[in-house]
Amino acid sequence: MSEELKDEIEAINSIYGASTLQESCGEATKYRLTLPEQTITLLLQFPADYPDSAPAVLRVLSVGDDVPKGKAAQVQLQVQNVIDEKFQAGQVCLFDVLEELSLPTDGATEQPLGNSPDQHVVEHEGGRRTQSSTADEQMPTEDPGIPQWVLADTVQEKKSVFVARCAAVSSPAMARSHVASLIESDKKLAKAHHNITAYRIRGEGGVAYQDYDDDGETAAGGRLLHLMQLMDIWNAMVVVTRWYGGVQLGPDRYIYFILCGEDADGE
Repeated sequence: MSEELKDEIEAINSIYGASTLQESCGEATKYRLTLPEQTITLLLQFPADYPDSAPAVLRVLSVGDDVPKGKAAQVQLQVQNVIDEKFQAGQVCLFDVLEELSLPTDGATEQPLGNSPDQHVVEHEGGRRTQSSTADEQMPTEDPGIPQWVLADTVQEKKSVFVARCAAVSSPAMARSHVASLIESDKKLAKAHHNITAYRIRGEGGVAYQDYDDDGETAAGGRLLHLMQLMDIWNAMVVVTRWYGGVQLGPDRYIYFILCGEDADGE
């Protein structure tokens, strides 16, 4: 098993669950992929030189009783099509494939959250810097106080350095204030290439708020928010900082953003 595949398996299983991607018994190049939030398991084969060569979907291994007839075959074809679309020689691709299949649609939405018909979530698409919105103004103004950041372990890869931290927040305004004060108070963070952020907040009246900021690292904030959704984390924000070391990591960089974010969330 290549180090790239090993790291990719670790990232996928830490985010989607320990049984998401498992080696098929006695077959070193074949893996069982159980799709997140679905009861469909596929058999994948990773060439010995992966990620220089693309993986392939061999067949459907198992299907839950809740899956409509013919759905599994459609999913198998869909996964293979996404692999064909995302794969680039020399770069891991399965994490991107799962994200493509499971990430929520970008843009502002309002939709039911959980089982309560009175509870809604307002999402705002992240940009370079999050802007205030009407939804924010519905929450009472409060003193953000001094942020109490919890730091995760530093991760270094090919001269790039990743550091994640997490803090409790109770409003979108507090989240923005925490980030602003953090960057203003630390010159090293201010000079970082990227400060990717995401937060999720339960407000009054059954309304919840969530937002992210890519800070120039395309799709990184959305993936960080997606991690918080999977871990069911609320009233918190995560900041993952990257200092670029001059060596491009390709899609691998998202694995480190997610692993750092998970470490901070776990703290």
